[in-house]
Amino acid sequence: MGIRVYKPTSAGRRNSSVNDYAELTAGKPEKSLCKRIKKTGGRNHHGVTTSRFRGGGARRIYRIIDFKRCKDGVPGTIATVEYDPNRDCFISLVNYADGEKRYILAPFGIQVGDRIESGPVCEPKTGNAMPMSAIPAGLEVHNIEMTAGQGGKLVRGAGNVARIVAKEGDWVTIILPSGEMRMVRKECRATIGRVSNPDHQNVRIGKAGRKRHMGRKPHVRGKAMNPVDHPMGGGEGRANGGRHPCSPTGKLAKGGKTRNPRSTSNNRIIRRRKSKRAKRLGF
Repeated sequence: MGIRVYKPTSAGRRNSSVNDYAELTAGKPEKSLCKRIKKTGGRNHHGVTTSRFRGGGARRIYRIIDFKRCKDGVPGTIATVEYDPNRDCFISLVNYADGEKRYILAPFGIQVGDRIESGPVCEPKTGNAMPMSAIPAGLEVHNIEMTAGQGGKLVRGAGNVARIVAKEGDWVTIILPSGEMRMVRKECRATIGRVSNPDHQNVRIGKAGRKRHMGRKPHVRGKAMNPVDHPMGGGEGRANGGRHPCSPTGKLAKGGKTRNPRSTSNNRIIRRRKSKRAKRLGF
């Protein structure tokens, strides 16, 4: 695992770096666990752009990932550690004893030949998936469910990890990578260990063309447009906005609440990512 920096033969090469992918053991994915995904270019079913600056990019094949880890009592063996273009962490192909194959998010440090299990009675070691009630407090976990049986929703990005800090009744308290502290039901499952590829955050893109390969178009500032294109456009000389930042339709970009007020998961947050005192002090 490491970051490779090339000889600076151009400005793009000088400012870019890549992952050396030393952990990967396979080049081609398992065909039975792959499917095509159609690109939308940021457009909805009416053909209207709802997410700007998306489109193009290299073609991707989607790998079907087992986020539920519900195959209890059947041991599996890690067959490969592979690259997935749809996420920033690595994935592993698991061959189960009954002949079934599934992809999982590869935990950090997993190797080909390691045995993993899932269920409430398995050993709490890296790669095993267990209900939160069976995981000892203090262990690092990832791929955490918010509703039992729904599949992992939290802590799935490269290098991320959460920690179990307390258990009380039917609830387990965890600290997420953002610093948020929340409670989840004890029946919800999580996978032991940290997510693979922690060096992903150290990779530098280096040039605009590399972003285009990822399907991201150049982002144009609203104040650089004409008034007909954006509420913040136009003005004599270089106007500095003149109003609060907003979208082309006038929706405010900052300060608005983005959480669904009817979501019951909000009630289980003990500590937000930033406390009110930290916000007041500007931290």
